[in-house]
Amino acid sequence: MFAGFTLAQVDVGPVRLRIRHGGSGPPVVLLHGHPRTHATWHRVAPLLADRFTVICPDLRGYGGSSKPPGGPDHAGYAKRAMARDVVGLLDALGHGRAAVVGHDRGCYVAMRTALDHPDRVSRLGVLDGVPIGEALARCDARFAARWWHWFFLAQSAKPAERVINADPDAWYGGSPHEMGAQAYADYRRAIHDPATVHAMCEDYRAGLGPDRAADDADRAAGRRIGCPTLFCWSTRDDLVELYGDPAAIWRQWAPDLRVAPIDSGHHMAEEAPEQLAAVLGAFLAD
Repeated sequence: MFAGFTLAQVDVGPVRLRIRHGGSGPPVVLLHGHPRTHATWHRVAPLLADRFTVICPDLRGYGGSSKPPGGPDHAGYAKRAMARDVVGLLDALGHGRAAVVGHDRGCYVAMRTALDHPDRVSRLGVLDGVPIGEALARCDARFAARWWHWFFLAQSAKPAERVINADPDAWYGGSPHEMGAQAYADYRRAIHDPATVHAMCEDYRAGLGPDRAADDADRAAGRRIGCPTLFCWSTRDDLVELYGDPAAIWRQWAPDLRVAPIDSGHHMAEEAPEQLAAVLGAFLAD
C-alpha cells in the first residue's frame, strides 16, 4: 500500500497529522472523508505520483492524527481549524501553494481552505458533496431520511458515541474486498478507538454549528472561490436525487467550475480509482 510513499507524523501547530507523501511534481493534497483515513487514497495516489507530489493526511481527529478537544462550540473540529491544518502542512513540507482535493467531509475542508487561504490553493477539487450551509438550507424530509446520520452524530443530548462504540463494525461497515486489506485494517484500528469515534462526532457537531455559520456568512458576503474548481459526483450515490443539478450549487460558489461524473458509489477513490485518477490528473495538469 502506497509503494514508494513516506509515512510520517508532521507537526502543523496545534496538532500533529499522520500523512503519506510521495511522487514528484506540483503538490496536491488529498483529503479523505468520514469515517475513512488517508488510506482510502491508496489506489489513487500512486496513479498521480508520476506527475505530482501527492500528500495524503489524516484529518485532525481521524486515523493517526491528533484528537484535540472540540470545545463547548465544537470549533476544535470546525473546517476552518482543519483548513489551518492544511496550510500548516504545506508550510511544514515547504510548499507555497498546492492543489487541494477533498471527498465527503474532506470536501468541506478543501472548500474552506480555498476560501480562507486563497493564496495557498492553486486548484480545488470537491468530490461528492455540496457546501454544508447549502445542504442544510435545502434540508427536507428526503434529506433527513437519507442523511439522518448528520443529526444523530451531531446531537449531544444523547451522544452517539455510546451506540457506535458498542459495535463499530456494524455501524461503519466496510470490508477488505472493497477497501483493500491494508486500508481496511487501518480503518478498523481507527473506528475501534473511542477517541476517534468521539472526534468524528465532533466533526459533525461542528458541521451544524461553526461550519454552517461560516458558509452562511460567506454566502451573505458574496465570497467566491477564486481558483479553478473541479466537482465530481458518484453516479450511484444520491446527490443528483437530492439536488437535481448539484453542479448548479457549486457554480454559485466557484465561477471557474469543471464537472465530471464518476461511475461509482460514494467511496469513489476505492470503487473507481482509475477513472478518478484520470479525471484528477487531467484537471490538475490543465
